[in-house]
Amino acid sequence: MGGKKKGGKRARMPDPATLPYRACVGIVLIDPRHRIFVARRSDTPGAWQMPQGGIDKGEAPRDAALRELKEETGTDSAEVLAESRDWLRYDLPPDLLGKVWKGRYRGQKQKWFALRFTGRDEEIDLAAHVQEFDDWRWSTADEVLAHIVGFKRDVYRAVLAEFADLLR
Repeated sequence: MGGKKKGGKRARMPDPATLPYRACVGIVLIDPRHRIFVARRSDTPGAWQMPQGGIDKGEAPRDAALRELKEETGTDSAEVLAESRDWLRYDLPPDLLGKVWKGRYRGQKQKWFALRFTGRDEEIDLAAHVQEFDDWRWSTADEVLAHIVGFKRDVYRAVLAEFADLLR
Protein backbone atom coordinates (compact mmCIF):
# COMPACT_ATOMS: atom_id res chain seq x y z
CA MET A 1 0.00 0.00 0.00
CA GLY A 2 1.62 3.24 -1.05
CA GLY A 3 5.23 3.90 -1.95
CA LYS A 4 8.35 4.41 0.14
CA LYS A 5 9.21 7.74 1.69
CA LYS A 6 12.73 9.00 2.39
CA GLY A 7 14.32 6.99 5.15
CA GLY A 8 12.67 3.75 3.98
CA LYS A 9 9.30 4.33 5.63
CA ARG A 10 6.22 3.48 3.63
CA ALA A 11 3.79 6.27 2.80
CA ARG A 12 0.28 5.37 3.89
CA MET A 13 -2.39 5.63 1.26
CA PRO A 14 -5.39 7.54 2.58
CA ASP A 15 -8.69 5.78 2.98
CA PRO A 16 -10.50 6.33 -0.37
CA ALA A 17 -13.73 7.10 1.49
CA THR A 18 -12.07 10.23 2.92
CA LEU A 19 -10.98 11.56 -0.49
CA PRO A 20 -13.14 14.03 -2.44
CA TYR A 21 -14.46 13.62 -5.96
CA ARG A 22 -12.84 15.66 -8.73
CA ALA A 23 -15.30 18.15 -10.30
CA CYS A 24 -15.52 17.43 -13.99
CA VAL A 25 -17.69 17.83 -17.08
CA GLY A 26 -18.58 15.28 -19.73
CA ILE A 27 -19.70 15.91 -23.29
CA VAL A 28 -22.09 13.91 -25.45
CA LEU A 29 -21.27 15.36 -28.88
CA ILE A 30 -24.00 14.32 -31.32
CA ASP A 31 -23.62 14.43 -35.11
CA PRO A 32 -26.50 15.05 -37.59
CA ARG A 33 -27.05 11.26 -37.86
CA HIS A 34 -27.53 11.07 -34.05
CA ARG A 35 -24.24 9.28 -33.49
CA ILE A 36 -21.93 10.06 -30.57
CA PHE A 37 -18.32 11.21 -30.74
CA VAL A 38 -15.91 8.89 -28.92
CA ALA A 39 -12.13 8.87 -28.86
CA ARG A 40 -9.60 6.21 -27.93
CA ARG A 41 -7.32 7.08 -25.01
CA SER A 42 -3.67 7.00 -26.00
CA ASP A 43 -2.64 5.92 -22.47
CA THR A 44 -5.12 3.02 -22.16
CA PRO A 45 -5.18 0.59 -25.10
CA GLY A 46 -8.69 -0.15 -26.31
CA ALA A 47 -10.37 2.39 -24.00
CA TRP A 48 -12.84 4.67 -25.79
CA GLN A 49 -14.66 7.53 -24.11
CA MET A 50 -16.60 10.71 -24.69
CA PRO A 51 -14.76 14.00 -24.09
CA GLN A 52 -14.50 14.99 -20.45
CA GLY A 53 -12.28 17.05 -18.22
CA GLY A 54 -11.84 18.99 -15.04
CA ILE A 55 -13.53 22.24 -14.11
CA ASP A 56 -11.06 25.04 -13.40
CA LYS A 57 -11.39 27.09 -10.21
CA GLY A 58 -14.15 29.69 -10.68
CA GLU A 59 -15.26 28.19 -14.02
CA ALA A 60 -18.93 27.42 -14.69
CA PRO A 61 -19.60 23.81 -15.78
CA ARG A 62 -21.06 24.92 -19.15
CA ASP A 63 -17.93 27.00 -19.86
CA ALA A 64 -15.74 24.06 -18.86
CA ALA A 65 -17.63 21.78 -21.27
CA LEU A 66 -17.10 24.17 -24.18
CA ARG A 67 -13.41 24.60 -23.29
CA GLU A 68 -12.88 20.85 -22.96
CA LEU A 69 -14.61 20.24 -26.29
CA LYS A 70 -12.17 22.61 -28.01
CA GLU A 71 -9.14 21.19 -26.21
CA GLU A 72 -9.94 17.53 -26.79
CA THR A 73 -11.44 17.65 -30.29
CA GLY A 74 -9.92 20.80 -31.78
CA THR A 75 -13.34 22.17 -32.71
CA ASP A 76 -15.89 24.44 -31.10
CA SER A 77 -18.51 23.91 -33.79
CA ALA A 78 -21.28 22.86 -31.46
CA GLU A 79 -24.36 24.14 -29.70
CA VAL A 80 -25.50 23.14 -26.24
CA LEU A 81 -28.74 21.14 -26.30
CA ALA A 82 -29.08 19.96 -22.71
CA GLU A 83 -27.43 19.68 -19.30
CA SER A 84 -27.75 16.68 -17.00
CA ARG A 85 -30.15 17.18 -14.09
CA ASP A 86 -27.70 15.85 -11.54
CA TRP A 87 -24.02 15.42 -10.93
CA LEU A 88 -23.04 11.81 -11.61
CA ARG A 89 -20.22 10.07 -9.77
CA TYR A 90 -17.88 7.19 -10.30
CA ASP A 91 -15.15 5.75 -8.09
CA LEU A 92 -11.75 4.76 -9.41
CA PRO A 93 -10.96 1.05 -9.23
CA PRO A 94 -8.44 0.09 -6.51
CA ASP A 95 -5.56 -0.32 -8.98
CA LEU A 96 -5.87 3.34 -10.05
CA LEU A 97 -6.38 4.90 -6.61
CA GLY A 98 -3.35 6.89 -5.60
CA LYS A 99 -2.01 6.90 -9.17
CA VAL A 100 -4.20 9.30 -11.16
CA TRP A 101 -4.70 12.97 -10.25
CA LYS A 102 -1.72 12.64 -7.88
CA GLY A 103 -3.81 10.48 -5.56
CA ARG A 104 -5.95 13.41 -4.40
CA TYR A 105 -9.35 12.06 -5.55
CA ARG A 106 -11.40 8.91 -5.19
CA GLY A 107 -13.15 9.44 -8.52
CA GLN A 108 -15.08 12.09 -10.37
CA LYS A 109 -18.36 13.92 -10.01
CA GLN A 110 -19.50 14.97 -13.45
CA LYS A 111 -21.99 17.40 -14.94
CA TRP A 112 -22.83 16.23 -18.47
CA PHE A 113 -23.78 18.29 -21.50
CA ALA A 114 -25.35 17.17 -24.78
CA LEU A 115 -24.02 19.20 -27.71
CA ARG A 116 -25.00 19.15 -31.37
CA PHE A 117 -21.99 19.07 -33.69
CA THR A 118 -22.47 21.81 -36.28
CA GLY A 119 -19.16 21.48 -38.10
CA ARG A 120 -17.50 19.08 -40.50
CA ASP A 121 -15.53 15.95 -39.56
CA GLU A 122 -12.41 17.55 -41.06
CA GLU A 123 -12.42 20.05 -38.17
CA ILE A 124 -11.70 17.32 -35.63
CA ASP A 125 -8.06 17.61 -34.55
CA LEU A 126 -7.04 15.44 -31.60
CA ALA A 127 -3.61 17.11 -31.48
CA ALA A 128 -4.96 20.68 -31.18
CA HIS A 129 -4.06 20.78 -27.48
CA VAL A 130 -2.36 18.26 -25.18
CA GLN A 131 -3.22 15.07 -27.03
CA GLU A 132 -5.06 12.51 -24.89
CA PHE A 133 -6.50 10.45 -27.76
CA ASP A 134 -5.05 8.67 -30.77
CA ASP A 135 -8.21 7.92 -32.76
CA TRP A 136 -11.87 8.92 -32.91
CA ARG A 137 -15.17 7.84 -34.49
CA TRP A 138 -18.93 8.35 -34.43
CA SER A 139 -20.74 5.57 -32.54
CA THR A 140 -24.20 4.48 -31.49
CA ALA A 141 -25.14 4.54 -27.81
CA ASP A 142 -24.82 0.74 -27.68
CA GLU A 143 -21.32 0.92 -29.16
CA VAL A 144 -20.33 3.59 -26.65
CA LEU A 145 -21.45 1.40 -23.75
CA ALA A 146 -19.69 -1.65 -25.18
CA HIS A 147 -16.31 0.11 -25.35
CA ILE A 148 -16.20 2.23 -22.19
CA VAL A 149 -14.06 1.03 -19.28
CA GLY A 150 -16.14 -0.86 -16.75
CA PHE A 151 -15.86 1.60 -13.86
CA LYS A 152 -17.44 4.39 -15.95
CA ARG A 153 -20.21 2.26 -17.51
CA ASP A 154 -22.98 3.09 -15.00
CA VAL A 155 -22.40 6.83 -15.45
CA TYR A 156 -22.42 6.46 -19.24
CA ARG A 157 -25.60 4.39 -19.11
CA ALA A 158 -27.33 7.07 -16.99
CA VAL A 159 -26.14 9.92 -19.24
CA LEU A 160 -27.22 8.19 -22.45
CA ALA A 161 -30.61 7.36 -20.92
CA GLU A 162 -31.12 10.98 -19.85
CA PHE A 163 -30.24 12.28 -23.33
CA ALA A 164 -31.94 9.42 -25.23
CA ASP A 165 -34.48 11.69 -26.94
CA LEU A 166 -31.62 13.65 -28.50
CA LEU A 167 -30.09 10.47 -29.92
CA ARG A 168 -33.14 9.43 -31.96
